[in-house]
Amino acid sequence: MFSGTGTALVTPFLSDGSLDEPTLRSLVQRQLDAGINFLVPCGTTGESPTLSHAEHLRVVEITLELAKGKVPVLAGAGGYNTGEVISLARELKSLGADGILSVTPYYNKPTQEGLYQHFKAIASAVDLPIILYSVQGRTGVNVEPSTVLRLSRIENIVGIKEASGNINQMGAILRQVPEDFLVLSGDDSLTLPLLALGGHGLISVASNEIPAEMTRLVHAARSGDFAEARRLHYRYLPLMDINFIESNPIPVKAAMAEMGLLQPSWRLPLVPPRPENRERIRAILESLNLVERAHAAISH
Repeated sequence: MFSGTGTALVTPFLSDGSLDEPTLRSLVQRQLDAGINFLVPCGTTGESPTLSHAEHLRVVEITLELAKGKVPVLAGAGGYNTGEVISLARELKSLGADGILSVTPYYNKPTQEGLYQHFKAIASAVDLPIILYSVQGRTGVNVEPSTVLRLSRIENIVGIKEASGNINQMGAILRQVPEDFLVLSGDDSLTLPLLALGGHGLISVASNEIPAEMTRLVHAARSGDFAEARRLHYRYLPLMDINFIESNPIPVKAAMAEMGLLQPSWRLPLVPPRPENRERIRAILESLNLVERAHAAISH
């Protein structure tokens, strides 16, 4: 259900900081029109820590309204309060979410046993497919391959978004887990090597900007057409890199604003990119003809 390319959706805000529901609808529809395989609202790319509880549910509700029956929706529900994560996950299930993406507890740095018990408790309480999310650079804690293997034996823990940046670790996970356990890249630029090792897909930031192209890249690699996958990888690698010139999702939202897709609005503590970085983002977009293409698509 969650293989191929999924978009870690940004959350659009109006200039006053409130949720921009019409733009959210247009962004979701743009993803569907581009042939994306699944959608991931309210992850960290969606600035979920800054959303109120009601807003979190509303973003997922709108995504489901448009996507239901077309593509699966993997809704974000993670954090270091296990009880709160369970409560949120139950509400997302009641809305109709197809699965849960759950980031590791951050800041308090649980042990590997603590991680195992945390995710086991969520899986026991919520009858939905769960994708683990390991991103040590942001949370301060790594889900080690041996812990992933233990968790893969729990029936409704079906995969992991692996964003450790460590391709050796990704290979170790793939070597150990069952073949049907989904190992998804959490880094656009590491997607191709992960797929070459047998990974199942990607949860992407860049597909907010280029959903069709990232979908094609993953499909080509999974189909064995590595020449085409490499071509797409190298063409869009500058965009994948510039998306992280400042903390995500600052650059991707700045790029999308340049493309006319949303208003350039973030919630504190995120702020707009520095002027020199905005210029670098604009230059990459222009080199890929993305601004002109996006405006042409909007006008039609």
